[in-house]
Amino acid sequence: MRLSENNEASRKVVTVPDLQHYKLEGRRIVMITAYDFSAGLIGDRAGVDAILVGDSVGMMALGYKNVLPVTLDDIIHHTCAVSAGVKKALVVADLPFGSYQAGAQDALRAAVRLLKEGGARSVKMEGGENIAPSVAMITASGVPVMGHLGLTPQSVHQFGGHKLQATTDAAVARLISDAKALEQAGAWGVVLEMIPAAAAHAVTQAINIPTVGIGAGPFCDGQVQVWHDLLSLPPGRNFHHVKQFANLGEIAVEALKSYANEVRDGKFPTEEHSN
Repeated sequence: MRLSENNEASRKVVTVPDLQHYKLEGRRIVMITAYDFSAGLIGDRAGVDAILVGDSVGMMALGYKNVLPVTLDDIIHHTCAVSAGVKKALVVADLPFGSYQAGAQDALRAAVRLLKEGGARSVKMEGGENIAPSVAMITASGVPVMGHLGLTPQSVHQFGGHKLQATTDAAVARLISDAKALEQAGAWGVVLEMIPAAAAHAVTQAINIPTVGIGAGPFCDGQVQVWHDLLSLPPGRNFHHVKQFANLGEIAVEALKSYANEVRDGKFPTEEHSN
């Protein structure tokens, strides 16, 4: 057995209480997005703590301009695929736009579907005090909920684009109030997106549940990044808050060029590639 396989076998399944305990230990939470079986499998084998099946699937896998067209059935479909490849990491699935805005009953029905049909072990919702009643109902029903504050992509039209949030003292105070409301409602953690590092630090210190940042500086209890951005898939996407750990997009382009050239030149397949 290879060393990596032995380490993988010794890892325990990550649970919501584990991630909450990480905050107490000062251990950083590692979270990525994934939208299919292969990405879930690779992320899980890499040892990440949590995998988010985000509504960003709309832009990264389905070609939409924003997350708004993504349906609950879309998220269920992709969560099924990711869950099939994951053995240890906590799979968190987004409740997409339109699945919970009408009220707590709709939110609960959508959340239950993501667990029963998609195989998720937690759901994620955007909003603060305004969604607290829905969060309370869902968590009371046994479904773990992760919150999402700051730049909430489902409100992109309200914000006028993907812009930095919580840039005033009043906005930071509201952010803290929203985070406390989510904690009080039973959320186990909260994503903080596109806010100043100082604001993220203030929220992280104000609540007892973990914060997971994206474009929110180094002071959160963990970080989440989009799989495609970390690996430069497709090539050419560059964001200030992203470090590209590999340029797989360009590697893939060059590999497929080589494949195309060998087929056209009659170099592939050879007899050794025949059955």
